[in-house]
Amino acid sequence: MFRNQYDTDVTTWSPAGRLFQVEYAMEAVKQGSAAIGLRSKTHVVLACVNKANSELSSHQKKIFKVDDHIGVAISGLTADGRVLSRYMRSECINYSYTYESPLPVGRLVVQLADKAQVCTQRSWKRPYGVGLLVGGLDESGAHLYYNCPSGNYFEYQAFAIGSRSQAAKTYLERRFENFKNSSRDDLIKDALIATRETLQGEKLTSSICTIAILGVGEPFHILDRETVQKLINEFEIVKEDDAPAADQDIEPDQGDSAAAPEPAARTDQGSAPEQGVAPMDI
Repeated sequence: MFRNQYDTDVTTWSPAGRLFQVEYAMEAVKQGSAAIGLRSKTHVVLACVNKANSELSSHQKKIFKVDDHIGVAISGLTADGRVLSRYMRSECINYSYTYESPLPVGRLVVQLADKAQVCTQRSWKRPYGVGLLVGGLDESGAHLYYNCPSGNYFEYQAFAIGSRSQAAKTYLERRFENFKNSSRDDLIKDALIATRETLQGEKLTSSICTIAILGVGEPFHILDRETVQKLINEFEIVKEDDAPAADQDIEPDQGDSAAAPEPAARTDQGSAPEQGVAPMDI
């Protein structure tokens, strides 16, 4: 009711103890295109959806290389994401020049969080309207962090941000216990599946998603479209092969009586459209 009296300044608190401009920045992250991150003991995979706003335009870049051992995926205002990724790149270069060693991921994330937090306590600034998934590898292993516009940061085994990211989170929550010991290819496959969940029924192609990976002995790099499309095709073939096997497991259970097969067949036919529609309802 009184929100518009307290959201004209980032340093003005509402009677309920809220900073509305910070909440608006966090809402901008939720409205941005989905970004997903996963990590194992040795690898980190970042994925994002990068649809073009128009057929006449190219898509905006959502994954940035910071250093050979660090990369970021963003959701929200891309301009803010570019500024922060440039800041992170400068910090890595300065640290490497001074100490002749790569910047630890945790230290960079803290510096980034401090920079974002300053924007919540200066009346002439505004919060950065972008969330960052920071993936990196250092002496302590692989890391995945989420940096919030409020200045908070959290480390995750797997996480998703952006629009319709809840479907991807649901998939990641079911699978995250296996990620720690996953191989490189399994991580990429899980990232593609999680990305597909955010599309809500739309076909996943290499033209609307970007995959980046870094790991032990493998510097951060973005996979080219041909490689991503090949992986998508392999995944879809596996899914098609698994479907008949699932039907064979179901039929013997329903074949206890002589009259059972016909209703079972009708039930399978009736349930097939529901399975196709389910992702649209999420």
